[in-house]
Amino acid sequence: MAKHETPLLDQLESGPWPSFVSDLKQEAEFRAKNEENIEYQIPQDVVEDLLGVLELSFKHGRTHWKHGGIVGVFGYGGGVIGRYCDQPEKFPGVAHFHTMRVSQPAGKFYTTKYLREICDLWARRGSGITNMHGSTGDIIFLGTTTPQLEEIFWELTHNLNQDLGGSGSNLRTPSDCIGQARCEFACYDTQAICHGLTVEYQDELHRPAFPYKFKFKFDGCPNCCVASIARADLSFIGTWRDEIPIDQEAVQAYIGGEIPPNAGAHSGRDWGPFDIQKEVIDNCPTDCMWMEDNKLMIDNKECNRCMHCINVMPRALRIGNDRGCTILAGAKAPILDGAQMGSLIVPFIKVEEPYDEIKETVIEPIWDWWMEEGKNRERLGELMKRQGFKKLLEVTGFKPDPRMVSEPRTNPYIFWNEDEVEGGFKRDINEFRKHHQR
Repeated sequence: MAKHETPLLDQLESGPWPSFVSDLKQEAEFRAKNEENIEYQIPQDVVEDLLGVLELSFKHGRTHWKHGGIVGVFGYGGGVIGRYCDQPEKFPGVAHFHTMRVSQPAGKFYTTKYLREICDLWARRGSGITNMHGSTGDIIFLGTTTPQLEEIFWELTHNLNQDLGGSGSNLRTPSDCIGQARCEFACYDTQAICHGLTVEYQDELHRPAFPYKFKFKFDGCPNCCVASIARADLSFIGTWRDEIPIDQEAVQAYIGGEIPPNAGAHSGRDWGPFDIQKEVIDNCPTDCMWMEDNKLMIDNKECNRCMHCINVMPRALRIGNDRGCTILAGAKAPILDGAQMGSLIVPFIKVEEPYDEIKETVIEPIWDWWMEEGKNRERLGELMKRQGFKKLLEVTGFKPDPRMVSEPRTNPYIFWNEDEVEGGFKRDINEFRKHHQR
C-alpha cells in the first residue's frame, strides 16, 4: 500500500510512453522490500515522500522546494545543490533532498563494475535516484541529507577515484562527444582535451570565483553532437583546413545504387533511387559542389564544413587530413537575456597536448576580461553583447577575420578609434577629401 495517494501523478503513467512516475514507484517498492538487506543511511521512505510532495505541487500549482542555504563538502564551493522541502512535517523523508553532481568521465565511458558501485553507494547514502546525464553532463545524484554529503564525497574520492562536478559561479564540468574512440569524423581527440582541461582547471571547477557559470564543450566535428555551438561559453568544434578527399568510384557506386546512402538508414521508407543532385549538390549551403564529366567537384575555398555531403556519402567523401578545431564563444540558454549561439573567435587551431596555445591565447585572456568586466550572473555571451565583439578582440588580441562575420552590416557607418586617425591614416583621409573637392 502506497504511503501517499497520487491521483494526479498516476495520470502520467496512462499514456503510451515510459513515465518517470513508474520509475519512482519502482524505486520506492525496492527500498521497502530491501530494508533488511541494505543499510540505508537516510530515511527508507524518501522516495515515497518524494512522490507525495510532487503530488502536492501538482495539486497546488507551485513548488514545495526551497533553497535553504549553502551546503557542500569541506574545501569545495561547488558540486552540491542544496534543496529542502517546505513541508518537512508532512514529508520527513525529503526534509533534506540535496543534489550532488559527479564529474563524468570523458566520452561518458563506464565499466559495469563502476556503474554498480556508484548505484550501490547512492542506494545506501541517497535516494537511489540518478540522472544519467543532466544537460550539463554530470552524473546527477538526486536526494540526500546534509550529514551524508561528506560521507558520499569520501567514498567517491577514496573508493571510486571519482570527483564532484561543478555547480555555482565556476567552471562547470567540461563535456565532450565520444570522439576518436568510436567516430570516424572526429577531427581531434575530444576525450584527451576534455580530461586535460578538467585536470588543469581544478581550482576554477571547485572554488567559484567567476561572475557566473562557464562551460567548455568539445565537439569532434561540425555535426556538433553535444550541441556546443548552442550551449557552451567556449565551444571547440572539430574541423579541417585542406580539401575534402573524394573517392570518385564510390561516388559512382552511390549514384548507381551499389552503396546505399545514409548507411542504408531509410527509416522504413523507400526513398527511391539515389539522386546526387537533389540529395547532395542542391543541399550544399554554399553551392560549392557540382558534377563535371561525370565526376563530383568541390570548390573547397567556399566549403563551410557543414558535413551534409559527408554524412550522406561517407564512403565517397571524408574529412580532410589537416585537422584541428574552430573555437566559438558566448553561447548560452535563455536565462537572462535570451538564447545566443556561439560567435567565431578562432577559425582554426591545432589541438595538441599540452594545449598551451589554447590555454594561454584563448581561455585565460577571456577569463581575465570576463572576471574584470562581467556583472554578477552575467554570462560571457551577455558581456560580449553589452561591450561588443570588438572589445573582445581588443582584450584578447585576436585579429579580426572575415570568417568572424556572419553577414555584412546593414548600415554604412564605419567607426575608428582615436589612435587610428593619427599620422598616416589622417593624412590619407585629408588627401582623399582634397581629391574629391577638386
